[in-house]
Amino acid sequence: MQSLDRLRATVQRVFYGNQSAIDRLIVCLLARGHVLIEDVPGVGKTVLAMALSKCLDCSLSRIQLTPDLLPADILGVTVWDQQKAEFIFKPGPIFANIILADEVNRTTPRTQSALLEAMNEAQVSIDGHTRRLVQPFMVIATQNPFEFEGTYFLPESQLDRFLMRVTLGYPSAEDEARILETDPSRTRLNDLEPVMTTEELVGLQKKVHEVQVDPSLIEYVVRIATATRNSDQLQIGVSPRGALALVHAAKATALLHKRDYVVPDDLISNVIPVFAHRVISKSYMHDADGVSAQRVMQQVLETVPSPV
Repeated sequence: MQSLDRLRATVQRVFYGNQSAIDRLIVCLLARGHVLIEDVPGVGKTVLAMALSKCLDCSLSRIQLTPDLLPADILGVTVWDQQKAEFIFKPGPIFANIILADEVNRTTPRTQSALLEAMNEAQVSIDGHTRRLVQPFMVIATQNPFEFEGTYFLPESQLDRFLMRVTLGYPSAEDEARILETDPSRTRLNDLEPVMTTEELVGLQKKVHEVQVDPSLIEYVVRIATATRNSDQLQIGVSPRGALALVHAAKATALLHKRDYVVPDDLISNVIPVFAHRVISKSYMHDADGVSAQRVMQQVLETVPSPV
C-alpha cells in the first residue's frame, strides 16, 4: 500500500486545496470507475487530473472538447492505404489508459455519446468492428457549471457512467497563498515522475474485488437506494447500477485506508459523490448543478439508520 501513499503525496505537491478530492480520484482509479470534476473555471480541475495522470506509468490522452469536435476525432477513423491497397484503422485518442476529457460539456451530445460505449464496456464499435481498449482504462472529465455560456447538458445515461461527480470549491487562504507563491501548474506539474507502474495499478484494482462487505452493509445500501426511489422529492431514484457503484467505491475506499473490509463510513462518505448525479429532483427536470439532489441525498442519509 506504500504505492498509494506515494501517489497521494506526489499529487499533493501540485494540487493545493481540497485534499479529499485527491482521495476520491484515487478511489475511482482503484474501483475502475470514471470521474467527473465539476466546478467554475480556474480552481484546478485540469491541474488535478493532469497531476494524477502524470503520477501513473500509463499512456495519457488529453481531449479538449469543443462544439465542432466529431465522434471520429475521439474514436478514430478508417482510411484507404494506397501502398497496401487496403483500408487501415487509425486509432483516436480514446485508445489510451487515462483519458482527460477537458470541458466535456462544451461539445455536442452526439460527440459526448461517443464516450458511452468506451466508458461502460471498455470497447468501441467502429465501421462494424468492435475494438477493445487498453487496460487499465479511466476517463477523467472536467466540466464547467451548466449556466456558463456555450455548455450542453450531459445526458442522464452518460452521467450514470461516471462513478463519481466531484466538486473542488475554492482553496483556503493558506492554500491560495501557496498557489500564488509557487505557481505549481507551471513549475512543478511538468516535473512529476510516475510513482506507480501499470502492473502495480492493475494489482491494486484486483485487490479491490477481494475486499469483504458484510451482509448488513449490503442491506444498508439497498435501503438507501430504495429510499431514493420512494422519496417524494425525487423524480428518478438510484438504479441497481448506482447501488453497485457505491459498493465498488466503498471497497476502494477501504483499500485506500489499508483495510480488507468495508466499514459503514466507507459507504456513507461516498453516498453523495456516487448517488447525487444519478438522481433527478422534482425541482429540476435536469438537475444540472446537483445542489438540490445533494440536499435530498443528505436527507436520505439522515433518515436511513446505518448499521453499527
